[in-house]
Amino acid sequence: MKRLFSPYWLWVLFALPMAGLLWGIMAAPTSEAMTKAVHNGLHPTGEFAARFLIVAMMATPLVRLLPGWRGPRWLVRNRRYFGVASFAYAAVHTVFYVMDAGTLAAVVGDIPKTYIWTGWGAFVIFLPLAATSMDLALRKMGPKRWKALQRWTYGAAVLTLIHWAALDDWAGLVPALVQFSPVIALSVWRVMQSRSVQRA
Repeated sequence: MKRLFSPYWLWVLFALPMAGLLWGIMAAPTSEAMTKAVHNGLHPTGEFAARFLIVAMMATPLVRLLPGWRGPRWLVRNRRYFGVASFAYAAVHTVFYVMDAGTLAAVVGDIPKTYIWTGWGAFVIFLPLAATSMDLALRKMGPKRWKALQRWTYGAAVLTLIHWAALDDWAGLVPALVQFSPVIALSVWRVMQSRSVQRA
C-alpha cells in the first residue's frame, strides 16, 4: 500500500496531463498546428496549476476538521509535491502564454489587463516558494522564516483566483469560484476556529 501511494507514483500522475499536452505540440505536423496546440494548452495548464494549488492549501484545514482520518494526514505529508506540481504547470502555462503572444511587445502590452498582471503576480510569488520547497531550504532558513515565506501561498492563491475569474471579461468568475470554493470554505472555517479558541 505504501508503494502504491509513494511520491514516485504521484509524480507519474502529475505528469500525465502535461505529457499529453506536450505530445500534442511535438506531434503537430505544421507550425500552424503547433501554434494552435500551444494556444489550446493555455487553459488546461493554468487550470491544473490552480487545482494542485487548491489541493495543497486544503491539507492543514482538513487535518483539523477531520483529525481521525488518514486521507488528510496523507495530504499533509505530500502537500509539498502538490505545490511543486502547481508551480510546474504554472511555469508551462506562462511559457505557453509567451509563445502564444508571439512578441515581447505583445506581452508587455497585455500587462495592464487584470487577468494578465494578476497571473504574472501569482507566478512571481510562486518562484521563491518553489525555490525553497526542498528540505535544505527549510534547514537553512529555519522553520519560522520558512513558514512565513510559505504563507505567501495565500497571496498567490488570491491572484490566481482573480486571474482565472477575469478571463474573457469575467466570464471565468463562476468556474473560478466553484474550483476555489473548498479552500475558501476551509480557510474561513480555520479563521473562525482560531478566533473561537482565542476567545476561550
